[in-house]
Amino acid sequence: MSNDIEWIKIAFQGERGAYSEAAAVAFFGEEIIPLPCESFDEVFTQVEAGESDYGVVPIENSLAGSIHRNYDLLLRHELFIVGEVNLRVAHHLIALPGVKLEDVRHVYSHPQALAQCERSLAALGDVEKVPTYDTAGSVRMLKDRGIYDGAAIASRRAAEIYGMSILASDFEDNSQNYTRFLVLHPQEVVPQGIAKTSIVFSVENEPGVLFKCLSVFALRDIDLTKIESRPLRGRPWEYFFYLDFAGSMQEERCRNAINHLHEITTFFRNLGSYPKAT
Repeated sequence: MSNDIEWIKIAFQGERGAYSEAAAVAFFGEEIIPLPCESFDEVFTQVEAGESDYGVVPIENSLAGSIHRNYDLLLRHELFIVGEVNLRVAHHLIALPGVKLEDVRHVYSHPQALAQCERSLAALGDVEKVPTYDTAGSVRMLKDRGIYDGAAIASRRAAEIYGMSILASDFEDNSQNYTRFLVLHPQEVVPQGIAKTSIVFSVENEPGVLFKCLSVFALRDIDLTKIESRPLRGRPWEYFFYLDFAGSMQEERCRNAINHLHEITTFFRNLGSYPKAT
């Protein structure tokens, strides 16, 4: 490593070559020390404990929807969102060098990746779909175990890292497959340029209360980009509401909206303002 480059440690779920690692590279560049983690929980814990400088986790996919576990972990841990990445997910069918497409009898990958390649897998004929915990981990497993009658669905980066061959590119059924990733850090940032802010709040279960909450943004022409609800544990049929809106807490209209929101909510937390992904 060069002495004049500051290398930063980035925690992500999965093995080397995971899409989360690709998102980290897209945000920070190649000068990173990747720290693969077995679970999303471990990513949050590593960053909160200072064992990693940043964490990168997926929060929603354009086809499959929200990753609810990470919404819950955002509330559980004292971390801020400091950036986001919208990554085009291009799946590839990957095998050991020398394996041909007609040799494949088993295809390994994360259940979501298998589902996103359903039509392409059907075109292969009689092959067994084998769910695993990670896309890139499936590629590593093929190499480590010397599986010559199987293939994995993962990223091109995974094939390159493990020295594997790509049997079929752009294997996904729908090319409009994007995943939004969040960049996590113990300290919040002041975003430059076009920004977004994420918050979470809860309210009393009263008629019209959610309308009142959303109206504080409408009154100030603040664009809401996403709203997600998660169960409030111990209080059946009550919820935490996660909200993304266009703007930064440095803007007066956004601060005024949040001050107004405080008058209505029973719980509120700012998850961070950060640069909007292009």
